[in-house]
Amino acid sequence: MRILLVEDDLRIARKVGALLEESGYAVDTATDGEDAWFQGDTEDYDLAILDLGLPKMDGLTVLRRWRGAARNLPVLILTARGAWAERVEGIDAGADDYLVKPFAMEELLARVRALLRRAAGRASPVLAIGPVTLDTRQMRVRVDDAPVDLSPLEFRCLSYLMHHAGRVVSSGELMEHLYAHDHDREPNAVEVLVGRLRRKLGVDLVETRRGFGYVIAEAPGT
Repeated sequence: MRILLVEDDLRIARKVGALLEESGYAVDTATDGEDAWFQGDTEDYDLAILDLGLPKMDGLTVLRRWRGAARNLPVLILTARGAWAERVEGIDAGADDYLVKPFAMEELLARVRALLRRAAGRASPVLAIGPVTLDTRQMRVRVDDAPVDLSPLEFRCLSYLMHHAGRVVSSGELMEHLYAHDHDREPNAVEVLVGRLRRKLGVDLVETRRGFGYVIAEAPGT
């Protein structure tokens, strides 16, 4: 899963960015509104964490522009503005959730996980398909109740495919959602990654639809 973090306080941006990366997400960062609007309008993110008090363009304007351009990614507003009227304004502008500074890091992660599940139409933080279970809170994968040791990138790949089970995901889409903007992307990186993931899982979960991409055919819980 790939997240756009928009925060002009570099200390907070570094702390939140590091936490998100440790939790298995690919993270791009913007420190002003104009850069945030451009990145959100041209890149394909699974979620944005958006501060309101930004230089060059305020967060609400960024959000309204995204929504006006039909950019429907989930948006978590992260701000020091705690008045209820400002919260209502943020929600009315198209935000999906609102977290007031100072905040607990665990709450931030819980809200991120909940928004990603909601966007994919999943209710439980634990996804189960056949013999494979993926716990989005503990970042653990098990096959037939035996733990499987995945790298952060392999975990992100499996998580994305399981969140979108039943839909064919192209190599290009996986590339966009697994790697940060500044990451060097080899042309066959996704094919190699999926091959490693299959070997570690040891079960027929990820199917190849030649010419189209990859799919986990079953829905979670089956």
